[in-house]
Amino acid sequence: MVASLFFFLMFLGAPIAIALGVAGLVGMYEIGGSHFTSLAPSKIFNGLNIFPFLAMPFFILAGEIMNHTGITSRLVFLAQALVGHFRGGLAHSNMLASVFFSGITGSATADAAAFGRTLVPAMEKEGYTKDYACAVTAAGSIIGPTIPPSGIMVVYGSLMGVSIGGLFATGILPGLLVCFVCMAIIASMGKRKGLPKNQQRASLKQVLVLFRQSALALLMPVIILGGIVFGIVTPTEAASVAVAYALIIGAFVYRNLSLNAFYQMIVRTAQISGVIYLIIGSASILGWWLSFNQIPQMIADFFISLSDNPNIILALIILLLLTVGMLMDINVMLVILAPILVPLTMEIGLDPLHAGIIFVLALNVSLMTPPIGACLFVLSSVTGARIEGISKELMPFLIGQLLLLFFIAYSPDVVLYIPRLLGY
Repeated sequence: MVASLFFFLMFLGAPIAIALGVAGLVGMYEIGGSHFTSLAPSKIFNGLNIFPFLAMPFFILAGEIMNHTGITSRLVFLAQALVGHFRGGLAHSNMLASVFFSGITGSATADAAAFGRTLVPAMEKEGYTKDYACAVTAAGSIIGPTIPPSGIMVVYGSLMGVSIGGLFATGILPGLLVCFVCMAIIASMGKRKGLPKNQQRASLKQVLVLFRQSALALLMPVIILGGIVFGIVTPTEAASVAVAYALIIGAFVYRNLSLNAFYQMIVRTAQISGVIYLIIGSASILGWWLSFNQIPQMIADFFISLSDNPNIILALIILLLLTVGMLMDINVMLVILAPILVPLTMEIGLDPLHAGIIFVLALNVSLMTPPIGACLFVLSSVTGARIEGISKELMPFLIGQLLLLFFIAYSPDVVLYIPRLLGY
C-alpha cells in the first residue's frame, strides 16, 4: 500500500517531498492509527537534527558568492590555457574546468547548469555540435560532487556517522580519475570526430597570469580540506570559513559584491537548502516505517540469498544504486537506501570510507544516465538540445565512467591511499 501510494503520487507529478511524507504518514497510520501519526513531527525533527547538516547551506552560499564574483570565467580561461591547444581543446577545457569548479559548488546539476549557459555556446561557436558539447558537460558535471567539498558527502557522512573529512579525502582521487578517463575518451575520438583545436599554444607567461588571477578560487578547497584534515576546524566550521573567505574575496579583492546581490544569494541558498531539508525530513518518516517493518533486513537477506560471494553482492548494490538513482533525487536515495545497504557493505567487509565513495560515485553517475538523469534534463532545458541526441553522444563517456566505478569498487587500496596517507 505505502509503496503503491508513493509511486502513484510520483506519477501524478507531486513534489518528491510530498510523496515521501504522505506515503510515510499512511504507513504510520496503518501500523498504529493516529497515535503513531502524531509521532511524525518528532521523526522529521530527528531526521534533520544532525549538526553536520549545517555545513550544506554554508557550502551552497560560498558557491553563490564565488560565482557572482566572476571566478567561473577565470577558471575556464585557465583551463583553456592549459589544455586548449590539444585537439578537442575546448572539450578538454570543459573537463579541467569541472575539476577547478568542484571546489566552488559541489553539485552536479549546478555545474551542468553553469557550463550549459557558458561553455556549451562557446563550444558551438568553435564547431562542436550542441549534442556533443552537452554530452561533454554532462560527463564532467559529476566531477563536482566527487571532489570536495561535496554536498552529497555531507549528507552521507551525517546520516551514517562516517567522517566527512575522510570522505572528502577519499573523493579526491576518484574525481581526478573521472576527469582523466573523460579526457582520454575525448582524445581518442578527436580525429575521428574532427574536433577543433586552438592553433596557438598559450605562453608560459599567459598561463602564469591566468593562474594568478584564479589562485584565490583554487585555494578554497585547499583551505576547506586542509582545515578538516589537520583538525583545525570541523566540516561545519570549514563551511562557514568558506563563506567568510568568499565574502572577503568578493567585497575586498574583486569589489563586485553588493548588499542587494548578497541578499539574493542568501534567498537562493535558503530555497535550495530548504528543498533538500524538506526532502530529508519527509524521507525520515518513510525511513522509520521501513525500519519498523524490518524491510532493510529483508532486503539485506534477499541480497545474501542471491549469493554469498562479496564481489557479486557489491555488484548488485551498485546496479541497484544506478537504477534507483535515475528515478529519484539522490538525497532521497541516501536517506532511504544508505541505512539499508551500508550495513550490508560492512557485512561483506568494505571500509566505511570505501563504501561511501561507491555510493557517492554511483549516484553521481546515475545523474547523467539516460533516459531520465537529472543532468540531462538540466542541460536540455538550458541549451534546448534534445535528450535523445545528448544521450547518444554521451554513451562513450558513460561506459568509461561505469568501468571506472567498478574499478574503484574493487580496488580499495587505490581508493583509500589518500585518506590513509592523511590518517583516516
